[in-house]
Amino acid sequence: MSGKPLAGRGILITRPAEQADGLAARIESLGGNAVLFPAMVIAPPENTSALAHVVGNLRDYDLIIFISPTSVERAWPFIRERHGDWPRGFALAAVGQSTARMLASYEASHVLVPEEGADSESLLGMDALRDVSGKRILIVRGEGGRELLADTLRQRGATVDYAEAYRRVKPDVDPASLLALWRRGGIQAVTVTSREILANLFDLLGEAGLPLLRATPLFAMHERIADAARTRGVETVQTTASGDDGLVSGLLDWFNARHD
Repeated sequence: MSGKPLAGRGILITRPAEQADGLAARIESLGGNAVLFPAMVIAPPENTSALAHVVGNLRDYDLIIFISPTSVERAWPFIRERHGDWPRGFALAAVGQSTARMLASYEASHVLVPEEGADSESLLGMDALRDVSGKRILIVRGEGGRELLADTLRQRGATVDYAEAYRRVKPDVDPASLLALWRRGGIQAVTVTSREILANLFDLLGEAGLPLLRATPLFAMHERIADAARTRGVETVQTTASGDDGLVSGLLDWFNARHD
């Protein structure tokens, strides 16, 4: 019997494939079996010319807010093509430490980011965003999503535009092999990182998979996701801190406290 804390535990990872490697490696290093089933695909935006146009006018903005690590990765080629000195001279903000770290990996050293929290509410609570009257702000995000950040900044007097750098797409996949593994007792936990991924997962698993999903402990990085899971009938939902560290800590806490 391995002494590793996740030994014998199958952990379902549902985030997009290109975002799953780090979490999978962490789970495997702790003895777990990382089971990859991406319930979302990240695709280019429908209108790349619109993105290119907005990016070409970045210097018109007093602040550029990146919503997620993906927003940084997907916008970066457009930005560097048109602004060779990026990120010098640009005021940047990030929704969460993971996004700030992604910006830092692209040499952005001065980024406004909440010390805690990884959502719009956390960023809006910062003093630097309380008085934005007359400011022009650009939000870099995927197509669609929550409007709270933009709406609140507009209420505070700012002009807000979007640069939509990617789309979230539900994949066309057959869940049969996953369901077979699940029925054999191969899945002990499910990780979900957005409400859209959760909705896609329910759709992809279909009626045959719903009892399995609802009966398996689900770990969500935000209370909004957790609430959505409970509403859909998931019996055991654990809210964790954000990022891979938060998910892994939540899994360790759960399995350390249980011996079944």
